[in-house]
Amino acid sequence: MPASSGRPLPRARAPREDLPEAVRRDPVRRDPAVRDPAVRDPAVRDPAVRDPAVRGGGHRGRGAAAAAVEGEHRAPPAPRARGSRARGATVEETSAGGLVVREADGVAQVALIARLNRAGRLEWCLPKGHLEGEETPVEAAVREIAEETGIVGDPVRPLGTIDYWFTAEGRRIHKTVHHFLLRATGGRLGVEGDPDAEAVEAAWVPAPELERRLAFPNERRIARAAGDLLGDGG
Repeated sequence: MPASSGRPLPRARAPREDLPEAVRRDPVRRDPAVRDPAVRDPAVRDPAVRDPAVRGGGHRGRGAAAAAVEGEHRAPPAPRARGSRARGATVEETSAGGLVVREADGVAQVALIARLNRAGRLEWCLPKGHLEGEETPVEAAVREIAEETGIVGDPVRPLGTIDYWFTAEGRRIHKTVHHFLLRATGGRLGVEGDPDAEAVEAAWVPAPELERRLAFPNERRIARAAGDLLGDGG
């Protein structure tokens, strides 16, 4: 048996008679810092994490510092483009445009625009752009065609809708484009009125050459949908 140190052993603390019986029986409730049932979780006894916003979900028990670091690295919401709405991780965009047609020497001609792709090559395409404000798709088509080609037109009929996906600025975008057939009524061909300065050239293209000139298969399909009227010379 080891030798005694000579110091008296500490006596067990007698329960306080002035406390209610329920408190005397529960050692947890004798601690004033944890008398609140909402704070009895040892993970939230730290005053720094008593904020309910920090205690919730995956932050429980990790402390305020971990929650703050995670919040600092959360990416801010991406700005929305005109005519777009966010849906989860995908941005929905809506545009409108189409074919504006005139007749020259008995042949239907369509106003196309050219844009530079990332490789610096010209791509011929149909004029189109985002809806603005409370515009309907047909109103946006008339405005966008006039801005990008300089040609004013009256709507004749819808030609169909195409949709496709692409990624820009780290966002996944689902784009829907409504196309309409317009009959040219005035204006002068040119790209000077394009507010975004994306179109670098405009040209009247005979209807039979659209399949060869249009860069994108879905726009060639839209041109084929207008074939009946274009075949009649506009």
